[in-house]
Amino acid sequence: MASNKIQFRSIHELKDPTLTGKLALKEFQEEIPVEDFLESAEKTDGTSRRDFLKILGFSTAAVTLAACEAPVIKTIPYVVKPHEIIPGVPNFYASTYFDGFDFASVLVKTREGRPIKIDPNPAAGDLGKTNARAQASVLSLYDNDKVKQPKFEGKDDTFDTVDTFTIKGLEEAKASGKKIVLLSQSFASPTFKKLFAEFKAKYPTAELVTYDAFPYSAALDAAQEVFGQRALPVYDLKGSELVVAFQADFLGDYNAASLETSYAAARVPGANMLRHIQVESNMSLTGANSDSRYRVKPSDVNKALVEVYNAIVTGVAAKSKVATEIVKELQAKGSKAVVLADGSKGAQVLAHLINQKLGSVAFTGKANFLREFDNARYQEFLGWVNAGQVGVLITNNVDPIYSNNKGQDFKKSLAKVPYVIAVTDKKNEMYKAAKAVIPVANWLESWGDMEPQTGVYTLMQPTIQKIYKSRQIEESLLVWKNGKNNAANNYYDYLKANSASLLGATSFNKALYNGIVPSNNATMLSYAGGNGAQAVAELGNFKASDLELVLYTKTSIGDGTQANNPWLQELPDPITRMSWDNYLTISTKDAERLGIENSLNARMQLDGSLVNLTVNGVKIENVPVFIQPGQADGSVGLALGYGKKDSGATADTGVNAYPLFDGSNLVISNVSIEKTGEEHEFAGVQLQNTLMGRYEIAKEVPLAEFINVPFDDEHKGWNKPLEYHTISGALPAGKIDLWDAFDDTDGPHFNLSVDLNSCTGCGACIIACQAENNVPVVGKEEIRMSRDMFWLRIDRYYSSEQKVTVYDGLKQGMAVPELYGSSVLGIEGALENPAENPDVIFQPVMCQHCNHAPCETVCPVAATSHSKQGQNHMAYNRCIGTRYCANNCPYKVRRFNWFTYNLNDKFDFNMNNDLGRMVLNPDVVVRTRGVMEKCSMCIQETQATILTAKRENRKVTDDEFKNSCACAAACSTGAMQFGDMNDKESSVRKLYSSNRRYHLLEEIGTKPNVFYHAKVRNRV
Repeated sequence: MASNKIQFRSIHELKDPTLTGKLALKEFQEEIPVEDFLESAEKTDGTSRRDFLKILGFSTAAVTLAACEAPVIKTIPYVVKPHEIIPGVPNFYASTYFDGFDFASVLVKTREGRPIKIDPNPAAGDLGKTNARAQASVLSLYDNDKVKQPKFEGKDDTFDTVDTFTIKGLEEAKASGKKIVLLSQSFASPTFKKLFAEFKAKYPTAELVTYDAFPYSAALDAAQEVFGQRALPVYDLKGSELVVAFQADFLGDYNAASLETSYAAARVPGANMLRHIQVESNMSLTGANSDSRYRVKPSDVNKALVEVYNAIVTGVAAKSKVATEIVKELQAKGSKAVVLADGSKGAQVLAHLINQKLGSVAFTGKANFLREFDNARYQEFLGWVNAGQVGVLITNNVDPIYSNNKGQDFKKSLAKVPYVIAVTDKKNEMYKAAKAVIPVANWLESWGDMEPQTGVYTLMQPTIQKIYKSRQIEESLLVWKNGKNNAANNYYDYLKANSASLLGATSFNKALYNGIVPSNNATMLSYAGGNGAQAVAELGNFKASDLELVLYTKTSIGDGTQANNPWLQELPDPITRMSWDNYLTISTKDAERLGIENSLNARMQLDGSLVNLTVNGVKIENVPVFIQPGQADGSVGLALGYGKKDSGATADTGVNAYPLFDGSNLVISNVSIEKTGEEHEFAGVQLQNTLMGRYEIAKEVPLAEFINVPFDDEHKGWNKPLEYHTISGALPAGKIDLWDAFDDTDGPHFNLSVDLNSCTGCGACIIACQAENNVPVVGKEEIRMSRDMFWLRIDRYYSSEQKVTVYDGLKQGMAVPELYGSSVLGIEGALENPAENPDVIFQPVMCQHCNHAPCETVCPVAATSHSKQGQNHMAYNRCIGTRYCANNCPYKVRRFNWFTYNLNDKFDFNMNNDLGRMVLNPDVVVRTRGVMEKCSMCIQETQATILTAKRENRKVTDDEFKNSCACAAACSTGAMQFGDMNDKESSVRKLYSSNRRYHLLEEIGTKPNVFYHAKVRNRV
C-alpha cells in the first residue's frame, strides 16, 4: 500500500537516514551508576535471585528513595455534610465555559467541592465540543499567580474602599458630564446587557465599549457589509462535498467557532466524502488535514481568490493553474461546495459572495454572537481618552497595553483619566496603570448566561466558592448602581429574574440542570449586499514584498488569555511539535537563502537561529526561527498570545507579536529579518519516542483505491491482512500466538479505536488525559531532555511522493519543467524537496494494552501485568525503576519519573503549591520518582462505571463506556471510540470490522487492544 510514498517526521530525518538509530540510542539520556554494586556482586561466587533483586533494587535506590517515606497529610471532616456531596463520588454540573475568547457548553466534574475536570455537554451538540483550551481551563481556576484581593493605590485593601473610590468617581463624572466607559471583552450575555442598560440609566454618560485582543474585526466588518448585521455566519459542512479555504484555519480559531465536528462527519470515506482544498502560506492545522494543499505566499493567495471570485461571480476565466483547477471543482459541486477565507475584510467579502453565487448549503443563516468588536467604536473611545473626556474607565479583564499595536500610546493617555479601575486576574499592564483593582472571578466561580448563536441560550453556574476575594463584573455593576450593602446586589437573584423572559416554559432549575435550552432569539443572516469590486481593489492594494508575514493563533495558547496555564504551554504544537515557545516559521529555501539554520546537537536536541524581525518599521528582537516543511517560499508565520509580562511566571514565554497586528489584517508585507548570531534552544517532542524506523505506521490510501480496490486484493490491496509464513504455509496473524491465549469473553474486554481520517491533531485528548490522570508538567528544560510525561502523544508524520533521480526522470521521458518544476506553468517538479509541501498525518499513540505485552515479560518484580478486561496495569508501589519495560516497549509509550514533580521547587508549576494541587484527581495516585507510568485506559473510570451498574443491578450501556476514557470523551470529531468488545452492539466492535482497521506494528505479535483506521485522501 502506498509504496510510492515516503514518511518522515522532520527535515533532519529526511536528510539523515541514520537518525532513527541515533535517536533510539538516546532514548534514556542519563544512566544511573551501578558499578559499585556490580563490583561487589562480581566478588561473590554466585548470585541468587534474591541477590539479583537486591542489586537491582540498590541500583535504582537513588530514584526510589523518595517513595519510601510517604507524607502524612491530615484531613478535616465535614461538620455538616452538604446533602448533594458523597465523599468519593463525583458530581457533575452543567455550565458554560467562556473566557473572552473560547466558548463551550460543558459539564464540570467536581470532587468534594473542587472542579477537577471539564467534559463536553452532550446536550449541546456542536456547541458542547471542547478544545484543548477548554479542557485546560480548570487549571486556570487554580492559578497561584492570580490577584488574590482588591488593591487600592498598589496596596491590599477591601471591596469597601474600592467601591467608595469608584462610586465617588462615577458621581463626579455624572455631575461634570464626563464619560464613564466600561471597556469589556465581547460578552454575549443578555442579562449583562440589561444590567448595563440600568447602570447607564443611573449614569447617563456611561458607555459600553468592546475590546478583544484577537477581535475578528475583518470578519465582522465583512459580515456587516454582506449581511447587514454585525454577527458572524455559522457554517455546517455535513451536507457539503467540497470546501475550499483561502488562509482560513477553520479547524482552529476561524470565525470564533471550529468546524471540526461537521468536518469530520462529512469526511466519512465514501462516494460523497468531503474534498478539502487549502490555499495558504503557513502550514496550519486545517491545511495539514487537507486533501490538496497549495502553498503560496499571502499576496498570491489574494490573487488566486480574486481569480476564483471573478470566474464564479462575474464570469471572467481564471488564468493561473491553481485558480483554474479550483473553479472547475467549485462549478462541478455547485451548492455542495463552500469557500472560506481569512486574512482581511476583502478576502472574507469575496468568499461570502462566492458562496451566495453557489447557493452553498453550508451557509446555515444562523448568526454567531460571540464577537462584538467594532474598530470604529474603539477608535472613538481612544479619541475620548486623548481629549480628556473620560472621567472613569473600568476595564473588564482586558489589557490593550499588551495586546494592541498602539498599546504604549494608550498607556500614556491613561494619565488623562482621573479614575481608572481594573477588573483583572493578573498583575499585568492594566493592573499597574489602575488606581483601584478588583480581582475578576473565574468562570467556574460565576453566575451568568450567554446567547452564543441563533436560537441558543446557555447558563453559567459556580461550581466552587470563590477561592479568593474576587468579584465578577456584574456584581460590581450592581453595587455601583444600587449602592453598597443593598439587598438587591445579589447577581444570582438578578439573573434568575431576568432569565424568566428568555426561558419560556422551561424552569430556571431545569435550564440550569441542562446547561443549554432553545432561545427565542430568531436572528438569521441573509445575503443583502457586498461590494465585490471594492474587495478586489482592497486585495489588489496589498503590496507584495520579498517576505510576507502571516499572524495566527496556536491551538494551545489562542489569543493568550490562558498563557499562564502550564498544561497549555507544554502541549506540543500539532504541526511543529514544539512546546514552550512561539517562533517564526520559514521555508527551507528561504532559510538557506538567509543563512538560517536548525541543527541537532549531540544529544539530538534542536537548536535554531535567533533573528530580529522588522515589520513596517516595528521591530521585535530575538525571535527564534523554525524551518517548517510546507511553509510557502516568501512567507513567514508568527503566533500571537505569547510574551505576556507580569501575568505569571509561565506566561512570560516567547515573544509578543501583538505590536505587529493592526486588529484586522493577519497578513502583512514589508518584512525583513536580521540574524543576531545567537541560537535558541527549542523544546520539541517529535524526535523522541521513536518507533525505531518501522514504516507504514500511519497508513493512508487514496479515495479512488478505497472505493474501487478490495482492501485484501492479492496484488493491489491497500490494507492486506497480515500473514506469517510458516512451515505449514501462510497463516493469518490472528491465528499465531507467542503464548497461550486466555478466555476474555466473560465480562467486558476493552478496546480503543482511533480513526486517522477523523483525527485533526487538535490535542484536546492530551489535555483531557493530563487532567484526568494527574500527569505532571515537567517544564521546557525537561522536555528538551526527552523527558516529557504525557501518557498520550499525537505523532505527526509528513508523507510525500517518492522523488526520482535526474537519470530516472530522463529515462522516463520527463522534460526539464517536469523534473525541476516551473512557477510560470504552475508545475511542481519531480526533483523538488519532499519537505517543501508534504502531506500530513496525525496519529495518537498511547499504551496499546497488548494482550501479549512485551513489557510484562521483562519486569523482574511483576509491577506490570495484564487484566482480563484487556488493560495493562501498573502497580507503582512494586516498580523499582529498572526501565526494562520501556526498553522492551516497541511503541515507546512508557514514561520514567526522573524526579519528583510535585512539591518540588525545581518544577514550580501547579503541583508545587496548595492551590494548584486542588486540580488533582483523588482517584489517581500522584506518582513519585523512580517508577514507570503510562496510559491505564482510565481504569478508575471504567471500574467506577462497572460498579455503578452493578449496584443498580443492570448492564453497562455502550454510551457509559464511551465516556469512561478521557481521551475518547474529549474528542470532538469522534476519532477515538472506547468500548467493550464483548458487547456485540457496541460501537467499538462495529468499528473493528471495518476494512480500514489495522494494528500498529502488528507484525511483532503483541496483539494490541488499540486499533487504528487508515487515513483516506480524497483527491481528483
